[in-house]
Amino acid sequence: MNYWLGVATLTGIYMIAILGVSILTGFTGLFSMGHAGFMAIGAYTSALVTKTFHLPVLVGVFLGMFTALAVGLLIGYPTLKLKGDYFVIATLGIGEVTKLLIENLPSVTGGARGLTDVPKGTTFPMVAVFLIIIIWGLHNFLHSKQGRNCVAVREEELATASIGASVSSYKMLAMGISCALCGISGALLAHYMHYLNPTMFNMVKSDELVMTVILGGCGSLTGTIIASLILVPLPEILRFGSVQEWRMVFYGLLVVLVIIFKPSGLMGTKEFSLQGLKSVCGKVTSHRRRGN
Repeated sequence: MNYWLGVATLTGIYMIAILGVSILTGFTGLFSMGHAGFMAIGAYTSALVTKTFHLPVLVGVFLGMFTALAVGLLIGYPTLKLKGDYFVIATLGIGEVTKLLIENLPSVTGGARGLTDVPKGTTFPMVAVFLIIIIWGLHNFLHSKQGRNCVAVREEELATASIGASVSSYKMLAMGISCALCGISGALLAHYMHYLNPTMFNMVKSDELVMTVILGGCGSLTGTIIASLILVPLPEILRFGSVQEWRMVFYGLLVVLVIIFKPSGLMGTKEFSLQGLKSVCGKVTSHRRRGN
Protein backbone atom coordinates (compact mmCIF):
# COMPACT_ATOMS: atom_id res chain seq x y z
CA MET A 1 0.00 0.00 0.00
CA ASN A 2 2.81 2.41 0.89
CA TYR A 3 4.49 1.61 -2.43
CA TRP A 4 1.46 2.55 -4.52
CA LEU A 5 0.87 5.63 -2.38
CA GLY A 6 4.44 6.63 -3.25
CA VAL A 7 3.74 6.07 -6.96
CA ALA A 8 0.61 8.22 -6.68
CA THR A 9 2.59 10.95 -4.91
CA LEU A 10 5.28 10.99 -7.61
CA THR A 11 2.58 11.02 -10.30
CA GLY A 12 1.03 14.10 -8.71
CA ILE A 13 4.40 15.83 -8.37
CA TYR A 14 5.31 15.31 -12.02
CA MET A 15 1.79 16.21 -13.12
CA ILE A 16 2.31 19.72 -11.72
CA ALA A 17 5.36 20.18 -13.97
CA ILE A 18 3.51 18.68 -16.96
CA LEU A 19 0.63 21.11 -16.43
CA GLY A 20 3.15 23.94 -16.47
CA VAL A 21 4.62 22.74 -19.76
CA SER A 22 1.08 22.38 -21.11
CA ILE A 23 0.43 26.10 -20.61
CA LEU A 24 3.57 27.03 -22.56
CA THR A 25 3.57 24.31 -25.21
CA GLY A 26 -0.02 23.18 -25.51
CA PHE A 27 -1.88 26.46 -25.11
CA THR A 28 0.65 29.07 -26.23
CA GLY A 29 2.48 27.02 -28.88
CA LEU A 30 6.05 27.47 -27.57
CA PHE A 31 7.94 24.17 -27.47
CA SER A 32 10.44 23.99 -24.64
CA MET A 33 12.96 21.17 -24.28
CA GLY A 34 14.59 22.44 -21.09
CA HIS A 35 11.91 22.75 -18.43
CA ALA A 36 13.53 20.04 -16.31
CA GLY A 37 16.10 22.76 -15.63
CA PHE A 38 13.44 24.88 -13.91
CA MET A 39 12.42 21.84 -11.88
CA ALA A 40 16.08 21.60 -10.80
CA ILE A 41 16.14 25.29 -9.83
CA GLY A 42 13.05 24.88 -7.65
CA ALA A 43 14.33 21.63 -6.16
CA TYR A 44 17.81 22.84 -5.22
CA THR A 45 16.56 26.23 -3.97
CA SER A 46 14.02 24.65 -1.65
CA ALA A 47 16.42 21.92 -0.49
CA LEU A 48 19.26 24.34 0.27
CA VAL A 49 17.21 26.98 2.13
CA THR A 50 15.38 24.42 4.27
CA LYS A 51 18.56 22.49 4.99
CA THR A 52 20.74 25.55 5.71
CA PHE A 53 18.30 27.87 7.46
CA HIS A 54 15.94 25.23 8.89
CA LEU A 55 12.89 26.82 7.29
CA PRO A 56 9.55 24.98 7.02
CA VAL A 57 9.21 22.84 3.92
CA LEU A 58 6.21 24.83 2.67
CA VAL A 59 8.28 28.04 2.80
CA GLY A 60 11.03 26.28 0.85
CA VAL A 61 8.53 25.16 -1.81
CA PHE A 62 7.32 28.72 -2.37
CA LEU A 63 10.88 30.06 -2.44
CA GLY A 64 11.70 27.41 -5.05
CA MET A 65 8.67 28.52 -7.06
CA PHE A 66 9.64 32.21 -6.94
CA THR A 67 13.27 31.46 -7.85
CA ALA A 68 12.23 29.36 -10.87
CA LEU A 69 9.76 32.10 -11.85
CA ALA A 70 12.40 34.84 -11.59
CA VAL A 71 14.99 32.88 -13.58
CA GLY A 72 12.35 31.92 -16.16
CA LEU A 73 11.31 35.52 -16.74
CA LEU A 74 14.93 36.68 -16.84
CA ILE A 75 15.81 34.07 -19.45
CA GLY A 76 12.49 34.39 -21.24
CA TYR A 77 12.92 38.09 -22.05
CA PRO A 78 15.63 37.49 -24.70
CA THR A 79 14.74 33.91 -25.73
CA LEU A 80 11.02 34.50 -26.36
CA LYS A 81 11.99 36.83 -29.19
CA LEU A 82 13.27 33.77 -31.03
CA LYS A 83 10.89 31.83 -33.24
CA GLY A 84 10.41 28.19 -34.17
CA ASP A 85 13.40 25.89 -33.89
CA TYR A 86 15.61 28.65 -32.49
CA PHE A 87 13.51 28.91 -29.34
CA VAL A 88 13.55 25.11 -28.94
CA ILE A 89 17.36 25.07 -29.22
CA ALA A 90 17.66 27.93 -26.73
CA THR A 91 15.52 26.15 -24.13
CA LEU A 92 17.49 22.95 -24.70
CA GLY A 93 20.68 24.86 -23.94
CA ILE A 94 19.13 26.42 -20.81
CA GLY A 95 18.24 23.00 -19.42
CA GLU A 96 21.73 21.60 -20.06
CA VAL A 97 23.48 24.70 -18.67
CA THR A 98 21.43 24.46 -15.46
CA LYS A 99 22.44 20.81 -15.06
CA LEU A 100 26.12 21.62 -15.69
CA LEU A 101 26.10 24.49 -13.19
CA ILE A 102 24.72 22.17 -10.53
CA GLU A 103 27.38 19.56 -11.31
CA ASN A 104 30.20 22.11 -11.15
CA LEU A 105 29.24 23.73 -7.83
CA PRO A 106 29.99 20.84 -5.46
CA SER A 107 30.50 23.10 -2.46
CA VAL A 108 26.92 24.35 -2.78
CA THR A 109 24.89 21.70 -4.58
CA GLY A 110 26.92 18.59 -3.84
CA GLY A 111 27.94 18.37 -7.50
CA ALA A 112 27.63 15.10 -9.40
CA ARG A 113 27.54 13.15 -6.13
CA GLY A 114 24.23 14.76 -5.26
CA LEU A 115 22.74 16.63 -2.32
CA THR A 116 21.91 14.43 0.67
CA ASP A 117 19.87 14.89 3.85
CA VAL A 118 17.23 17.06 2.20
CA PRO A 119 14.49 17.65 4.81
CA LYS A 120 11.46 15.46 4.22
CA GLY A 121 7.98 16.90 4.23
CA THR A 122 6.20 16.16 0.96
CA THR A 123 3.17 13.95 1.51
CA PHE A 124 0.36 12.73 -0.71
CA PRO A 125 -2.26 15.04 0.89
CA MET A 126 0.06 18.03 0.36
CA VAL A 127 0.57 17.14 -3.31
CA ALA A 128 -3.18 16.57 -3.74
CA VAL A 129 -3.99 20.02 -2.29
CA PHE A 130 -1.41 21.67 -4.58
CA LEU A 131 -2.87 19.82 -7.59
CA ILE A 132 -6.46 20.80 -6.84
CA ILE A 133 -5.54 24.47 -6.41
CA ILE A 134 -3.36 24.49 -9.54
CA ILE A 135 -5.93 22.76 -11.76
CA TRP A 136 -8.66 25.09 -10.51
CA GLY A 137 -6.44 28.13 -11.09
CA LEU A 138 -5.38 27.01 -14.60
CA HIS A 139 -9.00 26.28 -15.55
CA ASN A 140 -10.03 29.79 -14.56
CA PHE A 141 -6.96 31.28 -16.27
CA LEU A 142 -7.68 29.52 -19.58
CA HIS A 143 -11.26 30.81 -19.55
CA SER A 144 -10.13 34.37 -18.86
CA LYS A 145 -9.13 37.03 -21.38
CA GLN A 146 -5.44 36.35 -20.74
CA GLY A 147 -5.84 32.61 -21.29
CA ARG A 148 -7.80 33.07 -24.51
CA ASN A 149 -5.13 35.46 -25.79
CA CYS A 150 -2.44 32.85 -25.06
CA VAL A 151 -4.40 30.39 -27.21
CA ALA A 152 -4.71 33.08 -29.89
CA VAL A 153 -0.92 33.47 -29.88
CA ARG A 154 -0.62 29.74 -30.53
CA GLU A 155 -3.04 29.89 -33.45
CA GLU A 156 -1.76 33.03 -35.20
CA GLU A 157 0.63 35.61 -33.76
CA LEU A 158 0.04 38.20 -36.49
CA ALA A 159 -3.75 38.13 -36.08
CA THR A 160 -3.37 38.38 -32.30
CA ALA A 161 -1.13 41.43 -32.65
CA SER A 162 -3.56 43.02 -35.12
CA ILE A 163 -6.33 43.17 -32.49
CA GLY A 164 -4.05 45.10 -30.13
CA ALA A 165 -2.86 42.24 -27.91
CA SER A 166 0.79 42.26 -26.86
CA VAL A 167 2.14 38.93 -28.13
CA SER A 168 5.40 39.23 -26.20
CA SER A 169 3.54 39.93 -22.92
CA TYR A 170 1.38 36.83 -23.26
CA LYS A 171 4.40 34.72 -24.12
CA MET A 172 6.11 36.00 -20.98
CA LEU A 173 2.95 35.28 -18.97
CA ALA A 174 2.84 31.68 -20.20
CA MET A 175 6.58 31.30 -19.57
CA GLY A 176 6.22 32.61 -16.03
CA ILE A 177 3.33 30.28 -15.17
CA SER A 178 5.10 27.22 -16.61
CA CYS A 179 8.39 27.98 -14.81
CA ALA A 180 6.62 28.61 -11.50
CA LEU A 181 4.77 25.28 -11.70
CA CYS A 182 7.98 23.44 -12.60
CA GLY A 183 9.62 25.10 -9.60
CA ILE A 184 6.85 23.85 -7.31
CA SER A 185 7.14 20.36 -8.79
CA GLY A 186 10.91 20.26 -8.32
CA ALA A 187 10.68 21.50 -4.72
CA LEU A 188 8.06 18.91 -3.81
CA LEU A 189 10.19 16.23 -5.45
CA ALA A 190 13.23 17.27 -3.41
CA HIS A 191 11.38 16.97 -0.11
CA TYR A 192 9.86 13.66 -1.13
CA MET A 193 13.03 11.94 -2.39
CA HIS A 194 15.20 13.27 0.50
CA TYR A 195 18.05 13.38 -2.06
CA LEU A 196 18.88 15.30 -5.23
CA ASN A 197 21.15 14.51 -8.15
CA PRO A 198 21.64 16.46 -11.42
CA THR A 199 20.77 13.38 -13.49
CA MET A 200 17.21 13.62 -12.16
CA PHE A 201 16.76 16.75 -14.29
CA ASN A 202 18.43 15.82 -17.58
CA MET A 203 17.22 16.28 -21.15
CA VAL A 204 15.30 12.99 -21.04
CA LYS A 205 13.09 14.36 -18.26
CA SER A 206 12.37 17.51 -20.31
CA ASP A 207 11.45 15.28 -23.27
CA GLU A 208 9.08 13.27 -21.09
CA LEU A 209 7.29 16.42 -19.94
CA VAL A 210 6.72 17.64 -23.49
CA MET A 211 5.83 14.17 -24.78
CA THR A 212 3.13 13.75 -22.14
CA VAL A 213 1.58 17.08 -23.10
CA ILE A 214 1.55 16.15 -26.81
CA LEU A 215 0.07 12.70 -26.17
CA GLY A 216 -2.64 14.17 -23.94
CA GLY A 217 -3.53 16.74 -26.58
CA CYS A 218 -2.11 20.19 -27.12
CA GLY A 219 -4.79 22.57 -25.93
CA SER A 220 -6.53 20.24 -23.48
CA LEU A 221 -6.05 20.49 -19.74
CA THR A 222 -8.07 17.31 -19.31
CA GLY A 223 -5.89 15.48 -21.83
CA THR A 224 -2.75 16.54 -19.98
CA ILE A 225 -4.13 15.17 -16.71
CA ILE A 226 -5.22 11.87 -18.29
CA ALA A 227 -1.89 11.40 -20.08
CA SER A 228 -0.03 12.10 -16.83
CA LEU A 229 -2.10 9.53 -14.97
CA ILE A 230 -1.23 6.95 -17.64
CA LEU A 231 2.35 7.66 -18.64
CA VAL A 232 3.96 8.69 -15.33
CA PRO A 233 3.06 5.54 -13.33
CA LEU A 234 3.18 3.19 -16.36
CA PRO A 235 6.84 2.10 -15.91
CA GLU A 236 6.03 1.16 -12.30
CA ILE A 237 2.79 -0.62 -13.19
CA LEU A 238 4.73 -2.79 -15.67
CA ARG A 239 7.36 -3.62 -13.05
CA PHE A 240 6.31 -7.21 -12.26
CA GLY A 241 7.80 -10.62 -13.01
CA SER A 242 9.74 -11.01 -16.24
CA VAL A 243 7.72 -8.16 -17.77
CA GLN A 244 9.79 -5.58 -15.89
CA GLU A 245 12.65 -6.20 -18.33
CA TRP A 246 10.36 -5.13 -21.16
CA ARG A 247 8.45 -2.34 -19.42
CA MET A 248 10.22 0.49 -21.28
CA VAL A 249 9.52 -1.31 -24.59
CA PHE A 250 5.80 -1.38 -23.75
CA TYR A 251 6.03 2.25 -22.70
CA GLY A 252 7.55 3.26 -26.05
CA LEU A 253 5.06 1.10 -27.97
CA LEU A 254 2.13 2.83 -26.29
CA VAL A 255 3.56 6.22 -27.23
CA VAL A 256 4.00 5.17 -30.87
CA LEU A 257 0.47 3.74 -31.08
CA VAL A 258 -1.08 6.96 -29.75
CA ILE A 259 0.93 9.05 -32.23
CA ILE A 260 -0.14 6.81 -35.15
CA PHE A 261 -3.82 6.38 -34.36
CA LYS A 262 -4.51 9.61 -32.48
CA PRO A 263 -2.03 12.25 -33.73
CA SER A 264 -4.01 15.08 -32.10
CA GLY A 265 -3.53 13.43 -28.72
CA LEU A 266 -5.93 11.55 -26.48
CA MET A 267 -8.28 14.53 -26.04
CA GLY A 268 -7.21 16.85 -28.86
CA THR A 269 -8.52 20.25 -27.78
CA LYS A 270 -11.55 18.88 -25.93
CA GLU A 271 -12.12 19.30 -22.22
CA PHE A 272 -14.10 17.18 -19.78
CA SER A 273 -17.20 18.86 -18.40
CA LEU A 274 -20.30 17.73 -16.55
CA GLN A 275 -22.44 19.28 -19.27
CA GLY A 276 -20.59 17.30 -21.93
CA LEU A 277 -20.96 14.09 -19.89
CA LYS A 278 -24.70 14.68 -19.55
CA SER A 279 -24.92 15.25 -23.32
CA VAL A 280 -23.12 11.97 -24.06
CA CYS A 281 -25.30 10.05 -21.58
CA GLY A 282 -28.38 11.60 -23.16
CA LYS A 283 -27.32 10.51 -26.65
CA VAL A 284 -26.62 6.95 -25.46
CA THR A 285 -29.99 6.74 -23.72
CA SER A 286 -31.77 8.11 -26.78
CA HIS A 287 -30.01 5.60 -29.05
CA ARG A 288 -31.01 2.68 -26.81
CA ARG A 289 -34.65 3.80 -26.79
CA ARG A 290 -34.67 3.92 -30.58
CA GLY A 291 -33.13 0.45 -30.71
CA ASN A 292 -35.89 -0.91 -28.51
